[in-house]
Amino acid sequence: MSTSTLSKPILAIDGGPKAFPAPRGRQQPKIGPEEFLSVAERFGLPPEAIEKIRAVVYAVDWGRGPTLSRYATAHPKPAKGELLEQVAKQILGVRYVLPVSSGTGALHSAFVAVGVGPGTEVIVPAIGFFATASAVVMARGVPVFCDVDESLHIDPTKIEGKITPRTVAIAPTCVMGGVPDLEPILQIARRHGLKVVEDCAQSPGAKYKGRYVGTWGDVGCFSISAYKVVGGGEGGLVVTNDQRLYERACQLAESGGLWRPDRFAPPRYPGELFCGTNYRMSELEAAVDVVQLQKMPSLVERYNTVQRMILSRLKTYREVQPVRRNDPEGGVGYNIRFFVSSVELGRKIAAALNAEGIGCGQFLWPAECSIRGPAAPPDWHVYHHMFPIVLQSAPTEVACPFQCPVYRERGGQVQYQPDDCPVAADLFDRNILIWLEPWYNDEDCQAIAAGINKVLGAYCTEDPSAPGWV
Repeated sequence: MSTSTLSKPILAIDGGPKAFPAPRGRQQPKIGPEEFLSVAERFGLPPEAIEKIRAVVYAVDWGRGPTLSRYATAHPKPAKGELLEQVAKQILGVRYVLPVSSGTGALHSAFVAVGVGPGTEVIVPAIGFFATASAVVMARGVPVFCDVDESLHIDPTKIEGKITPRTVAIAPTCVMGGVPDLEPILQIARRHGLKVVEDCAQSPGAKYKGRYVGTWGDVGCFSISAYKVVGGGEGGLVVTNDQRLYERACQLAESGGLWRPDRFAPPRYPGELFCGTNYRMSELEAAVDVVQLQKMPSLVERYNTVQRMILSRLKTYREVQPVRRNDPEGGVGYNIRFFVSSVELGRKIAAALNAEGIGCGQFLWPAECSIRGPAAPPDWHVYHHMFPIVLQSAPTEVACPFQCPVYRERGGQVQYQPDDCPVAADLFDRNILIWLEPWYNDEDCQAIAAGINKVLGAYCTEDPSAPGWV
């Protein structure tokens, strides 16, 4: 045997010493104290509190530090995203929950899951945020607007007139704490073989006939965000009891395959795999939202208690029509809405309510638009102002899906006109909204009710036979 052979080092796999038994450099976390302090600062804590937190977090050995993605989370277990799913399943009573990055992402995932694509149409309400119709377009379907009734929700009696051979789904949308009349909508959908995708963004925690909205249709979509009753930043949920729909929503929202039992395996059934995107919710958002969601039932009850206390004290007036409630006990009472007989009268009432200290207005509208009227600025909560839809705009010269050859071959030729949904246009301009807070006490509710009666009594005719508030 040669000398060179005898001096050859023994591999560690054969019992020799390891070449790199342990790192000698000090481990540094990718995410550590400074990121934690940045979050604390974002919560608005004062400088003296931040300094106390700084002293604590810098005394801790962070090791490799945390990650803020649920699939890469080593500590704590289970991941906050997984906990959020568990809490949502328990509260809503559904089999499958998919946390996503926004309510819009939830809608896009749901529409793709139920089969929206080129050559298809989805019936959407004429009132409700633009995201519902926009998500249909993102799925390469064409939204068809349906008028509303005095509840400001989609009018079930007008849905069947909008159904064509291209229709694949109906998307009833909750409006400002209210709920759609879901039973007749479900009956129409089943009769015509259509899917129902509920958009519950504006009424998380609301119920219809004792059952949570979002659990009636084939898929329910929620916005869990700072703009809604529940949520801290930007997030959403997709909920369903149908495994195949859940898996298809996952594929659109998490096309990297991390949701699959065997991530890179071939498709288990036709339609399971296709190109999607990434709407995954981060652990940072889930950590906030899992707490928020657990607060939802009690928060909704507080809102509804406040609303009932005020409504029970209101008188009825000939010129005032309260928004119809499809389930008087089931909404989320963070506002009081009513229609007035004319915009001119409404402007006087709105100005007087604000002068009394009773917050009267619309989200993101200036004070002078407490009631809209025909001259109000555009608002993407009503169909004829949803310009990316009604103008059939597109990011390129090819206006897909509106000009899609498949759509045209199937007889599709959608045209949007300002007078398509006259009830929605009229009621949206004549409604007044009074904001409520869940922490109002009995004294606050009594004062607000007295103030509303004071203003309405000055401008309207008291009439016991007029439509009631409750």
